[in-house]
Amino acid sequence: MFNDYLDEVFLMVIVTFVFSALIMPFTNKVAHHIGAIDIPKDKRRVHTKPIPKLGGLGIFASFLFGYMLFGVQSVKMNAVLIGSFILIITGIIDDIKTLRAREELLGQILAALTITLYGDILLTNITVLGMNIEFGIFAYPITIFFILGCTNVIRLIDGLDGLSSGISSIFYLTIGIIAFFQGRVDTLEITLAFIMLGSTMGFLVHNFNPARLFAGEAGSSFMGFIIAVISLLGYKGTLLTSFLVPILILGVPILDTLFAILRRALKGKPIFEADKEHLHHQFLKMNFSHRGTVLVIYAINLLFSLASIFYALNDPQKGMIIYLILLIIVIWFILHTSIISEKMSDKVKEFEQKHIKK
Repeated sequence: MFNDYLDEVFLMVIVTFVFSALIMPFTNKVAHHIGAIDIPKDKRRVHTKPIPKLGGLGIFASFLFGYMLFGVQSVKMNAVLIGSFILIITGIIDDIKTLRAREELLGQILAALTITLYGDILLTNITVLGMNIEFGIFAYPITIFFILGCTNVIRLIDGLDGLSSGISSIFYLTIGIIAFFQGRVDTLEITLAFIMLGSTMGFLVHNFNPARLFAGEAGSSFMGFIIAVISLLGYKGTLLTSFLVPILILGVPILDTLFAILRRALKGKPIFEADKEHLHHQFLKMNFSHRGTVLVIYAINLLFSLASIFYALNDPQKGMIIYLILLIIVIWFILHTSIISEKMSDKVKEFEQKHIKK
């Protein structure tokens, strides 16, 4: 049975990959036609020339193609399709003419409400230290907050060629591996994971540095939205540690978002105000190349994924060792870069020069 399903998995990934890679030049032309072009107007932009940003439409088209071939109709799947369509339309409008933050948030909330109210996909309870915590009516706002969080951490890290699509691909692959070896074949979450893996990898062919096409708001929001849905489908109503597994796979974008919020709060700036202190900016300051920065972040994210695979597949000791290594890396990064505070990093470097390097 597993060998037969493994063949189907390869078919899912290959078919959606080829479809996605082939349709992207078409979305490129559509982007030019409707004016969905990212024109670098400020210093925060890393690219220097206009790039079309309608890759999200191609990812969504490939996702639909994969669903028609490999998906099974259900109320939950209908909710995913409707919610995704809302996000794609909102994102495309934003890619053509920038929407206000509250208008974009409204589209995300409508998509999340579709998942919770129509699809009945909810985080209803979690078991912590042997105690089962029922969320009751609060399951709806908690689930909506979770969906919005996943959607926006992928949006916020979408700052370099291939970054958001690569991190999303790593997530889909990791969840697919975990679900497969746990015997959860022919489930909606594993089908979504492998269809999205092929779709994002096909886009990555055009998005890796030097990018010829960007995901845009539509693409980054859609990838994060599906990540949230897969997490809820596979891990709802279970142990807290099991639910944390998909969250920890997103360790890099989540930490980058938390650091951004803390950094702006310490400076007294609005948390949504953009800056050039994100994780990828820190590596660029260290004189890593554009491509090298992305590859280093991929490697860190793969460590989070490897730890999560070990932890989920009943080898928690190895998983905890990798998590500990990652914790040390994170602490070093906080102390030696301006990702949270430039003043703090300067003081640490000054201390090291006086007391350690003598």
